[in-house]
Amino acid sequence: MSTVVRVPEGLSARVPAEQRGPGRERDDVRLLVSRGTRVAHHTFRELPLLLRAGDLLVVNSSPTLAAAVDGRIGPAPVVVHFSTRGDDGRWAVEPREPDGRGTTRARAGTRAGTEVALAGGVRLVLEEPVGGGGERLWWARVEGGPVPELLRGHGRPIRYSYTARDQPLSAYQTLFALPSPDGAGSAEMPSAGRPFTARVVAELVRRGVGFARVTLHTGVASAEAHEPPYPEWFSVPEASARLINTVAAGEGRVVAVGTTAVRAVESAAGADGVVRAAGGWTDLVVTPERGVRVVDGLLTGLHEPEASHLLMLRAVAGRAAVDRAYEEALRGLYLWHEFGDVHLLLREDTPH
Repeated sequence: MSTVVRVPEGLSARVPAEQRGPGRERDDVRLLVSRGTRVAHHTFRELPLLLRAGDLLVVNSSPTLAAAVDGRIGPAPVVVHFSTRGDDGRWAVEPREPDGRGTTRARAGTRAGTEVALAGGVRLVLEEPVGGGGERLWWARVEGGPVPELLRGHGRPIRYSYTARDQPLSAYQTLFALPSPDGAGSAEMPSAGRPFTARVVAELVRRGVGFARVTLHTGVASAEAHEPPYPEWFSVPEASARLINTVAAGEGRVVAVGTTAVRAVESAAGADGVVRAAGGWTDLVVTPERGVRVVDGLLTGLHEPEASHLLMLRAVAGRAAVDRAYEEALRGLYLWHEFGDVHLLLREDTPH
């Protein structure tokens, strides 16, 4: 458990950075930098000054879907979060209670056989809990139309009550997002990539920092019991694997942009630390006990105090470093959640 007991209500980022004042842009967020237990405060636009020529940023190219759709279970309204499409054509979905301020809690009393009516004549039949336990995520059979078309016509981005209002889907797309030909994507934004703007990327490239794309389609992140992430679909292309291995074998550092990029890269890494082109489903949970084989650093948002993602941060930088950084984040009034500030963790013992 981290030193953060809970996120103070006033430290939730309620709107994107570019809506907080005239002339603001996505890169107008703060950047907390941890090198071991040493902490420094910067702005995100200073990121090119904090990395070195030869470093590599691994970014997630998954696009964000308009994954929340209104529906009804009998006469009762419900919001369905579409999380992940399975290989058998079913979707992992999360029925949640609407309250006019986003969706704040899972719907209680859902059981196998429950039918959900959605727009356009689409119907869901909930068949079994994902993972065989709990009642939050369900595998659902979809009848009456394709889900990508449903989401394009009737979906909106998933949001929670700490945000001020609904935002257009464009607010949830990162600079690195690429459309998937089959309509697949992330239920929730790979948000560590959000602050990147064309000018920041151009300056990074000018200074000799490279980029490698991977894909990991994120499922819903609204875990009430802070359970580990469910299996997610990922892909590490051959070109990215070669680039990562070249940097890892040299003087540069492999810095993952987001916990999703860590999960993808580490899922493709063998016990020998070599990354190979790979794709499919990963159930990897990166913990301090498992450790990281490839990643030297991580750029990420600020996570809830009980989130399983904190285990990944500790795997990269150590518990003392993470606890120290979160103490500073609270003291410095950093903003949490997907529109909030970001945190760069670099391993103090990195030999490069």
